[in-house]
Amino acid sequence: RPRPVPGHHSGGSAGRTPRGDPAQGQLPPRTPRPRDLPGPRRGQSVTAPVLRWMFQWPYRFVLAGLVRIGLRAWHLTALSVVVAAGVGALLFAGLHLAAGFALLVAGLLDLFDGALARLRGEDSRRGALLDSVMDRAADTIVYGSLFVSEGMRGARVSAGLALAALVVGLLVSHLRAQAEALGTTMTEGMFQRPERVVVLFLGLVVPGALVPALAILTAMGSATVAQRLIA
Repeated sequence: RPRPVPGHHSGGSAGRTPRGDPAQGQLPPRTPRPRDLPGPRRGQSVTAPVLRWMFQWPYRFVLAGLVRIGLRAWHLTALSVVVAAGVGALLFAGLHLAAGFALLVAGLLDLFDGALARLRGEDSRRGALLDSVMDRAADTIVYGSLFVSEGMRGARVSAGLALAALVVGLLVSHLRAQAEALGTTMTEGMFQRPERVVVLFLGLVVPGALVPALAILTAMGSATVAQRLIA
């Protein structure tokens, strides 16, 4: 009678590869299906309910794809700043149409970095701080480049409005940061970051729409500042 091989059992599981140990040959965890993923977070801005309803399934599919290819939240955050720098370069080159579409890409990256962090269980106060700082850096690059490039070609109105929109946008974010430092949450605002990206995108890609778009950004940003101050 042959002696049994140590660790082997023909009818049991002693010789099988333990499940749950990737080093022993386990397949990676199953990628979540889009229908199992959360939709966009509820917002309080003017267009948030409509956008959330329209894009809930595309949002889930993109989020599932990001998980599948192994991207992390900080990858998206860093890439959004790099794309914002590309937007600035395109603005200096006078390529407003290309800059508008690049801006849209940067906005989408910013939209998904927080969702990816929450899905992976990596959201933290430090990550939120990094995301906020990178968002402000991206805004400064885009609107600062627009201010300088418009000023260089003598378009004083659009240059001034770009600077005003930048200041108002930074003030909106500053109010929220100050509120969180005092231990409160301030998310009020009829006109928040997604709306700002869409309006500036339209201003860049539609001929003659830049000045009206920047005026809207400045006016609605000022209204958001007032709304947060009295909230």
